[in-house]
Amino acid sequence: MASLETVIRFDDVSFDFIFTKPILDDVSFSVRKWLKITIMWQNGAGKSTIFKLINWVLKPKRGNIHIDKELTIATAFQVMPAEDKDLTISAFFNKYFRDKTIFNIDKKIAEVLDAVNLKAPLDRIVKSFSGGQQARLLLAAALIQNPDILLLDEPTNNLDKDGIYHLEDFIKNYKKTVIVISHDAEFLNSFTDWVLYLDVFTKKVEQYVGNYYNVVDQIKARIERENMKNAQMAKQAQAKIAQAEVFAHKWWKLRLVAKKMRETAEELKEEMVDVRKEDKTIRAFTIPLQEDVKWEIINISSVSVIIDHEPTIKKCEVSLKKWQHLLLSGPNWIGKSTLLESIAEGRSIWGKIAPGIKVGYYRQDFSNLNFENTVYDELKKWAEPNIPEQELRSTAAGFLITWDLMKSRIWDISEWQKWLVAFCGLVLLKPALLILDEPTNHINFRHLPVIAEALDEYKWAMILVSHVDEFVWQIRIDEYLELDNLKD
Repeated sequence: MASLETVIRFDDVSFDFIFTKPILDDVSFSVRKWLKITIMWQNGAGKSTIFKLINWVLKPKRGNIHIDKELTIATAFQVMPAEDKDLTISAFFNKYFRDKTIFNIDKKIAEVLDAVNLKAPLDRIVKSFSGGQQARLLLAAALIQNPDILLLDEPTNNLDKDGIYHLEDFIKNYKKTVIVISHDAEFLNSFTDWVLYLDVFTKKVEQYVGNYYNVVDQIKARIERENMKNAQMAKQAQAKIAQAEVFAHKWWKLRLVAKKMRETAEELKEEMVDVRKEDKTIRAFTIPLQEDVKWEIINISSVSVIIDHEPTIKKCEVSLKKWQHLLLSGPNWIGKSTLLESIAEGRSIWGKIAPGIKVGYYRQDFSNLNFENTVYDELKKWAEPNIPEQELRSTAAGFLITWDLMKSRIWDISEWQKWLVAFCGLVLLKPALLILDEPTNHINFRHLPVIAEALDEYKWAMILVSHVDEFVWQIRIDEYLELDNLKD
């Protein structure tokens, strides 16, 4: 097969779950062999739908999808399936390995674990790994299939910097087709050859050649050109209309000229293009503060970290008071999420939170949300008991939570929408201590400045874990705790 041969082609593909709400409308695009493709999207544009259509999990309502039947496809998903969490590493990879005729699969497992920079005994249970390590296992499960087309859905979620750099190198050197959905601009820019842009308003897919930042510039330039062209045409049309009004009251022959001018003005208006719209960003917000808070909010004297797969106690001196923000860092395997969870849930022996402090805890897997609740009931749970209905709905609207979404179960909404609910809940809670575990997962780059500004201005104590440097740089950080650099 030639290197420029098309491996995936969508011809006038349309898809919808509800007939009145199309997700894709007469979409056409192609993907060529060996290219590294990024999918950019607007919120609600159905980025995961593209992957499901490629995998034949979903079928188009109209149009055709052409994929060579001899090509193999594997997807690295965001979240470990519940049924896989109780498997051993050996059983987990045996489940996904395509070629059952190979006797020594352990060698293949070792190779893909090395490719994702993870060491793991074959008898260890999947659920015992951290969120970041499980993300690497999901990637390795896709790699062990050695697919012709590799689909990566938010692969940097839960990965530390070393994991991201390792993944970048792997993608660059992978000699087959890779299609990536990610919100991490720096990561995408490192390997992208081609971009597919999903427009939530037109339901179309636009194709661009170039790296990620180059395509962002192309889109901005296009919008500027369209706005300029429309402004010029609007000015010409208005001039024709004004002149026609003058002629309309003159001699009858001039009235015919006036009629022609009006027709020309209408033609100019029709030639005006629809400027590409951007999706809405969340509204600028402030996280309200709990009242009557004492000066010291939390004191951490020691932490438990994982070294050689065993918990080890390390001493530290952290005291967070009003206006103080702590950045917690360390590699995936060291136990950052476990530490945050123990502090947030009051189980930490060495992390003492002052009495009466309300803790706003953002979990990267959203497991502190009740998935059986409606969005409305979940937000009511986080809010103060007597919150006025109008305040609840207004706060939700700032996070793009519509009344229709309010009636949906948490279980049924997207990861991005769960993020909206989780952050809206933090605002309604009015905490004195914020604990945030990778809060930029599941969101695109347009929202980062809004979130960063709110956290930068937060006036009580905050503990933050984030691998996205461009996000962290926008937030005031007063203290640093590097778990891999602590002394005994």
